[in-house]
Amino acid sequence: MIAPFVSVAELDRMRADAAHGKTTGAVPRVVVVDSRWYLDGRSGAEAYANGHLPGAVFVDLDTVLAAPPSAAAGRHPLPEPEVFARGLEAAGVGDDATVVVYDDAGGVIAARLVWMLRTLGQSAAVLDGGLAAWQQEHPEEALEAGEPAGAGGASPASRTVRSWPAAALATIDETQAAAADGTAIVLDARTADRYRGDTEPVDARPGHIPGAASLSCRDNVAADGTLLDTATLRERLTALGADRLPVISYCGSGVTACHTLLVLEQVGLPAGRLYPGSWSQYAADAQRPVATGE
Repeated sequence: MIAPFVSVAELDRMRADAAHGKTTGAVPRVVVVDSRWYLDGRSGAEAYANGHLPGAVFVDLDTVLAAPPSAAAGRHPLPEPEVFARGLEAAGVGDDATVVVYDDAGGVIAARLVWMLRTLGQSAAVLDGGLAAWQQEHPEEALEAGEPAGAGGASPASRTVRSWPAAALATIDETQAAAADGTAIVLDARTADRYRGDTEPVDARPGHIPGAASLSCRDNVAADGTLLDTATLRERLTALGADRLPVISYCGSGVTACHTLLVLEQVGLPAGRLYPGSWSQYAADAQRPVATGE
């Protein structure tokens, strides 16, 4: 399995190897996925249509990578395995592919699909630096335009329906209890102002799960959207105890929290678990305590 983050140069080599068979064995097909999505309501599909990496397919967060939102489950609960499999199949992402996913947000949206695939045992990675990094490395190559392919419009693909492994997930009760008693490090991947409760643009209440620590996923990347160096990332995580205790990651809706989990793997720390419902589920339950401030 490839590393959780790959550079543009690494992607170029992978695509060249897949195209020309420059390996001693079977060469897996490389599928590049555009997973752009915007909290402010802009359309990721429209962004894809206006310009995407050559050969990339589009996978929609709201319909393929998440089940319908609800107060009981959160804004982006994990999709039913059948829905996930058929959605990726329609986009041309089969079981046999090596998948590289990009966005224009430092990889924090792309991380959702990458984490899902890696959790199911499939080789997948975030394109480090995303769309901007690719354009910088390929200044003479134009982006492709056009609407996302519908069912049957992408390259043929076949997917097996696989359930989400329970060992990779944490429930709302497990997360609340672990944050309170310190049996796990519960990391809040939202921006610090949302963690503190200074602002809450989308969910029912401001604040954070009592006992959780703030570690914004957006602080994992530099100004150009590329991942910070391994030593810096590892130091940030170990300072919070991620080398000593299990980690549970959450965010607003279980999307950007996946970036923290991929970073753990990238720097060689033990795998963490995702709390899929995240703050959108937790805050909607008025009976659960909320903390604010640092």
